[in-house]
Amino acid sequence: MIHKCTAVRHALSAERMGADAISIDGFECAGHPGEDDIPGLILIPAAARKVSVPMLASGGFADGAGLVAALALGADGVNMGTRFCVTQEAPIDEAFKRQMVENDERMTNLIFRTLHNTARVMKNAVSDEVVEIERKGGAKFEDVQHLVAGVRGRKAMADGDTDGGIWSAGMVQGLINDIPTVKELIDGIVSDAESIIHGRLDRMTV
Repeated sequence: MIHKCTAVRHALSAERMGADAISIDGFECAGHPGEDDIPGLILIPAAARKVSVPMLASGGFADGAGLVAALALGADGVNMGTRFCVTQEAPIDEAFKRQMVENDERMTNLIFRTLHNTARVMKNAVSDEVVEIERKGGAKFEDVQHLVAGVRGRKAMADGDTDGGIWSAGMVQGLINDIPTVKELIDGIVSDAESIIHGRLDRMTV
């Protein structure tokens, strides 16, 4: 069992309860980043110092450089969500994949912040509207429910309507510029990581 955690204290609790591994998710991640707003550059090594079971770094990973960085920070590997969505095998409408390729790292919104259930989603017309409703203050879930309903998102996905609903996506969109097969993606990440380790980093040794 791999347990997703957004805080070191949660990771330690999961470890005590018998989790086989931990996915430690930094603030950059898609979906729910927790309420502490700690980015991966801090959260990953902080967790690595205290967690004993294997640990995956999550949030902002898409390439070989990210893998090398995660390993250097103390993780045993990386967990990728948004990046795998933008592959040929992902059962997602091509319009959504192309949109994520076109998007940069700024194209996410944090919704449900005022409800203390923060979620990072794709920035589009619908998530912009949710943010605006929350910004006015005093919003309840019922005020945005019609915008974030799963049935609306599923219909938008089926129709290829990237402005028709909300869906999780990370800031890592800014690092995605193609739609490879899963094999091409993994092979490229491993190859690039090895090149960085044996090339750039080896040259830095004294």
